[in-house]
Amino acid sequence: MAVATPSNSIQGKLFELNWLLPMLIFLVGCIGVIVIYSATGGVWDLGASRHLLRLFVGMGFLLVVAMTNIRVWMALAYPAYLIALALLIGVEFFGVSVNGSQRWIDLGITRMQPSEFMKMAMVLALARFYHDLPQWRVSKPVGIIVAAGIIFIPVILIINQPDLGTSLLLMATGIVIIFLAGINWRIILTACIAAAIAIPLFFMYGLKEYQRSRVLTFLDPERDPTGASYHIIQSKIALGSGGVNGKGFLQGSQASLNYVPENRTDFVFTVIGEEFGLIGGLGTMSLYILIIAVCFWLANQCRTLFPRMLILGLTTTFTLYIFINLAMVMGLAPVVGVPLPLISYGGTVMFTVMAGFGMILSAHLHRETKLPRGSGLLL
Repeated sequence: MAVATPSNSIQGKLFELNWLLPMLIFLVGCIGVIVIYSATGGVWDLGASRHLLRLFVGMGFLLVVAMTNIRVWMALAYPAYLIALALLIGVEFFGVSVNGSQRWIDLGITRMQPSEFMKMAMVLALARFYHDLPQWRVSKPVGIIVAAGIIFIPVILIINQPDLGTSLLLMATGIVIIFLAGINWRIILTACIAAAIAIPLFFMYGLKEYQRSRVLTFLDPERDPTGASYHIIQSKIALGSGGVNGKGFLQGSQASLNYVPENRTDFVFTVIGEEFGLIGGLGTMSLYILIIAVCFWLANQCRTLFPRMLILGLTTTFTLYIFINLAMVMGLAPVVGVPLPLISYGGTVMFTVMAGFGMILSAHLHRETKLPRGSGLLL
């Protein structure tokens, strides 16, 4: 039986591309344009126009990444990780502080958030690492130590910015990838026990005061309704006031009157819940679930380890993005500052998410490409 391989021509690759995923991505991005327009009180120039421009440019970027041979992404895995790591270190010395957090590098015309690039770079590095690593060494000390280093070095740098949400997302993604690589379950159990012991210590001595306050606010939202609890309380009011059908487009008082802080970014889902109700919220979640399901289906079709691990790792990152943001907005998790992908306003997030989906499509498009296995741990 003949094996289908992607054409070398651009036209051939475009024909063989799985177009369902880009269409779903574009649809969710358009929802973002509508919601940001409403969140700014119907003023086109306060974010919606820029989000639409980023969406179109991002879709073009996605296609360029998707057309790129999977061998290129495999070769760039470690260099991309090292560059992202260098940028994170650069934030420590040259970063711009916004709202008490030093997470951005000022490029003059725009600001770049290196932690967003690290989300993609870490997945690339781990996928390459496990592709090269013999299966019998996955649970050996050297395999565990190197993988842990790839994960926790950037996590520590990001926690120091401070950015608890991104650091937790990175750590969770890395742990899922290690699990998917086939690590021994006894090691997983031991790690879970160690984490259970470490969490209280980290809460007391590893978190900053405002981060501890957010956790305590999550456990008791009524303790400071005009201070630390304000975000969660106003978010719940907005979601609850929408009912089943919502108040209608541009009719959300919580959003338009700025009762909900960050209603274009981290709390953008409150605008959906208030104006389009339960139906709009469930519809948006259904589109996300479809995107995730398509990505898992694409991963299942890959025959070699690197593209499969790459798709699964990037899909895990995207899924955690959504889960953490929605849990935060609904008061089911502390406020940690994680945007809703494709919908929240933000250029760095948009382009890193598009790059991730582009690599997913590239991995699937070149799923039959033969990729050499390395003889060492990192080469």
